[in-house]
Amino acid sequence: MYSPSKAKTQTYANVGLESSVMSASPHHLISLLFDGAVNALLRAKILIEQGDSPNHIAEKGVAISKAVGIIDNGLRASLNPEIDGELADNLDSLYGYMTERLVHANLKNDVTAIDEVVKLLTNISDAWKEIDPAAGA
Repeated sequence: MYSPSKAKTQTYANVGLESSVMSASPHHLISLLFDGAVNALLRAKILIEQGDSPNHIAEKGVAISKAVGIIDNGLRASLNPEIDGELADNLDSLYGYMTERLVHANLKNDVTAIDEVVKLLTNISDAWKEIDPAAGA
């Protein structure tokens, strides 16, 4: 059901996010990617727990696809093996593993797999935030 107030709220949220992205440092942009992937996965988990209605199944698939897109096209694409060498290779492998687990989670409605990926993303995100170059300024 269409709700004018919900549409206005969503528009306001989109403008706020766009403003945040436009003014963000490259380091902060990566943090936003981590947050976006985790939020999408938490949404997918809630949808799985709410049941198997056709609407929930479709929305869960969209949420997991969003997280996979962020991991593959954002986090993974930002890796630079020429500069970061072994670390980039290890993260690339870990991101690939996360994608595999999310495909499994989507097919099997496996909340445990989603929780596993959320934990991995959160651990990497926390480490990433610890090395924020702006924090020292």
